[in-house]
Amino acid sequence: MAGVLLNNVVKRFGDFEIIHGASLDIADGEFVVFVGPSGCGKSTLLRMIAGLEDISGGEIAIGGKTVNDVEPADRGIAMVFQSYALYPHMSVEQNLSFGLRMNGNPKADTDRRVKKAAEILHITDLMARRPRQLSGGQRQRVAIGRAIVREPQVFLFDEPLSNLDAELRVQMRVEISRLHKELGTTMIYVTHDQIEAMTLADRIVVLRGGHVEQIGRPLDLYSDPDNQFVAGFVGSPKMNFITARVLERGASGVTVELAGGTRLTQPLNGPAPEPGSKVVVGVRPEHFGHAGKGDADLSVTIDVVEHLGGTSFLYASTAAGDDIVIQRDAAEVSDAPEITVSIRKSYLFDDKGRRLR
Repeated sequence: MAGVLLNNVVKRFGDFEIIHGASLDIADGEFVVFVGPSGCGKSTLLRMIAGLEDISGGEIAIGGKTVNDVEPADRGIAMVFQSYALYPHMSVEQNLSFGLRMNGNPKADTDRRVKKAAEILHITDLMARRPRQLSGGQRQRVAIGRAIVREPQVFLFDEPLSNLDAELRVQMRVEISRLHKELGTTMIYVTHDQIEAMTLADRIVVLRGGHVEQIGRPLDLYSDPDNQFVAGFVGSPKMNFITARVLERGASGVTVELAGGTRLTQPLNGPAPEPGSKVVVGVRPEHFGHAGKGDADLSVTIDVVEHLGGTSFLYASTAAGDDIVIQRDAAEVSDAPEITVSIRKSYLFDDKGRRLR
């Protein structure tokens, strides 16, 4: 096993820079997830760690050894891709052992590794089947097994669950989490799905436009985002953003006015925007309470209600036209088209999306 260090890593295609000085220290045995919207650079960053993309600047080290010029096969990594890439004419057992056999690994050791991987992934009874006889989840297990038999120092996953249906995605998330606990190997995982990131990661790296926006534990990013982008990306449903303007700064914090005249006082330790400045108030769906039981009341119009068992989501709009989502226990949802909610906890962002603390 080994840790992974990225020091001011840059990637350019010609004059176009797509990774802008990324730095990250991943501890031995840690599970780190790269998240961000399509095109943010997360897969490119993973491929640079794997050696499948050259780096334009900076340093990548695995296990304390700089690997900038080391071939992918010699980096001690194994990668699981979005596509299963199984050999269709080979059995599961042959798919698992093929790479080792081609490298001249002793038969006894190859058999040991294949048996161990099959037991870990619960595919022992599938060893004689060919890929066409497997479900999507079973194929992905085989693809992961092919990485396990290499006994790498670091596992790299590039959106491995994106081809699976919703139910299988949940099952495979659990399987990958169990795998990490059992092997204790460093894992780096790329996804655009923040639910996968929240459930799998020890730490999450949030990327946007080739920049690292924030690094932290899942619940820390959820409860203490550095900016509006991270606040909106981490969480499902995402944080609500309500337009407001600054009225005044007092001893207890800054007072802002929302649509409909609602006033909210937000504690601040740092400097506040000037009175009249536009700001954004962020509220998680679960932080809307019943009228009169929070920091400020807000009248909204209900557009759609989604009932999800014991929890319901109310899709609503404010007087200024801001769309919001309110989380409620199903038993508390009424048919009233207009309701008043109370803001129990909120975040404040300036007009550039920076968090005001």
